[in-house]
Amino acid sequence: MEMSAATGNRQRSGTVKRRRWGGLRQQWKLLGLFEIDQQHEFYSLTCMMKKGLASATQRTIDNAPPNNLSDDDFRSEVTHIHEDFTMETFAGPVFASLRGSLGLAEQEYQQSLCSENCYLQFISNSKSKADFFLTNDKRFFLKTQNKREIKFLLANLKIYVEHLKEYPHSLLVKFLGVHRIKIPHKRKKYFIVMQSVFYPDDRINARYDIKGCEVSRWTEPAPEGSQIIVVFKDLNFEGQYITLDRQRPWLLRQVEIDTRFLRRLNVLDYSLLLAHQPLHHDERHPSLSFATLIMRTKKSVNPGTSPVHLGIAAVPGEVPEDDFTLLLSEIDGGCLRQSQVGDASSGDPLQTCPEHAGPGRDAADQDFRAQNRRLLPNLKNPLHVIDGPEQRYFIGIIDIFTVYSFKKRLEHWWKRLRHPGRSFSTVSPQTYCLRLCQWVQDHTK
Repeated sequence: MEMSAATGNRQRSGTVKRRRWGGLRQQWKLLGLFEIDQQHEFYSLTCMMKKGLASATQRTIDNAPPNNLSDDDFRSEVTHIHEDFTMETFAGPVFASLRGSLGLAEQEYQQSLCSENCYLQFISNSKSKADFFLTNDKRFFLKTQNKREIKFLLANLKIYVEHLKEYPHSLLVKFLGVHRIKIPHKRKKYFIVMQSVFYPDDRINARYDIKGCEVSRWTEPAPEGSQIIVVFKDLNFEGQYITLDRQRPWLLRQVEIDTRFLRRLNVLDYSLLLAHQPLHHDERHPSLSFATLIMRTKKSVNPGTSPVHLGIAAVPGEVPEDDFTLLLSEIDGGCLRQSQVGDASSGDPLQTCPEHAGPGRDAADQDFRAQNRRLLPNLKNPLHVIDGPEQRYFIGIIDIFTVYSFKKRLEHWWKRLRHPGRSFSTVSPQTYCLRLCQWVQDHTK
């Protein structure tokens, strides 16, 4: 009898645990996220990803990338052999250098990608056939890609890195790694690691995927009171504005710079990701201490050089120690506009005062303006966060792999016949670029 009672108690206990676990899984499901546990179809794959990424990142921890990258670094392919699979890492030194230039330490990157916590599967209303995974802390996306897309990225990796070097506060998605998993008797699987634009997402209350057109650009909102994550589209945003005030000119110019680069790559159908959340009172009216100003300026300014020092871990725009004394004297001398000291959320380009101007100072100021930098917020994802007077915005440009091929040209003409007088996504790269810039201009103030 006692054994029977004990068995019954264990069964009831197991039932309660399963219910609690089922409730947790249901909660993830309502949020558009699924925890990839042992019952999930992708559990085995994500375990392999973690194990492979642990080896790949350990290699860069043990062997720091060179300060000056060579063509061989861009062509690099390193294979790690594991018991059940092999994983190849493409252009490892290049991506390690890029991660370092973004202020991301390899140990921190490894911890996020390879922690014991399960990955999350993100299910959205996107038409993409790719699988999307999120690290448990939601900081990094892992996305499967086809071979053509990977070849396109690697073929253009050098000019992508050069673009981030020339415009260090770019809104382009930050690619952090490219890998391929080979599992015996199965198809090879390519995937990329990206920095999430929407990080941290704890308080985000609306997300949008903007293409600057109208056909198929409406998403039905979730039922009132539901917590389902819905990514809205262009038509859902009509009647709203991105209110930035003095940061607006910076955003307009940076979108123009980045889309011009994508036009050069002959791509279209990319998206401007947008999310917003209300600012807390202390965020709207921050007390900007001298130390905070130094820290934020140090993040944002690096006179006369680009912040992307390949092979050197630094936040975007970090000032070398040799220049820090100069920076302090400039700030102390009032070289930042008083209006910026009074408004920490301003994203206006930092400006020097006339009394400190000189040939060297003018050149540095011209470099700063040419690179379209702004005063970055003191956050973990500063390149994609812009604060307006009342709202914090998360903005980035993603999905940059669709080339304007012959097939896309035929699709363009077919859509012209099917949707006369209406705007759709499949247009020439030049038209796409100009149209998205116009959308941003029309929907910001």
